[in-house]
Amino acid sequence: MNVPNILTTLRLLMVPIFGYFAYNENYLPAIIIFALAWFTDVLDGYIARKFNMVTSFGKLTDPLADKLMQVTALVFLAIQGIIFPFIVVIVVVKEILMAIGGYIIYKGEKYVVQSTWFGKISAGSFYVAIILAMFNMPYSSEIMIAALVVMLIAFLLYIREYFRLKKQLAMNK
Repeated sequence: MNVPNILTTLRLLMVPIFGYFAYNENYLPAIIIFALAWFTDVLDGYIARKFNMVTSFGKLTDPLADKLMQVTALVFLAIQGIIFPFIVVIVVVKEILMAIGGYIIYKGEKYVVQSTWFGKISAGSFYVAIILAMFNMPYSSEIMIAALVVMLIAFLLYIREYFRLKKQLAMNK
């Protein structure tokens, strides 16, 4: 196991610890863990690309770790009335559809779909919005809605990319 995969695994392990603190509304340690998860996400991606350590394990588990952390945060923020519950529903439905699309491509072509720049912008905007919401900053609801819009635009771009990739893979057969 290489360094990026170790960082991704650590991020997966941070999810229940973050969830414990978020559930107990102990936001300072929750925010620290959440920010550390974001930092390790950026770091593992940089190391993997810079030192040619990209693996199928990383391609699959890195986005899983990110989404588990983000959805956990969103669920607790919705339960505590800090954000609108419909945000969680939209994010979860989008992630399920993304997972299904990735599975279809992997199953049919043995190709692991990687994240793209617009996916990274979407994830980053949610990290910022979630941290601001945990701090209960002014306009955090509006910023969360803006992050949701960015996520939906990224989703539309992923759909376009999905069909482009399916066509390209079919032509390579």
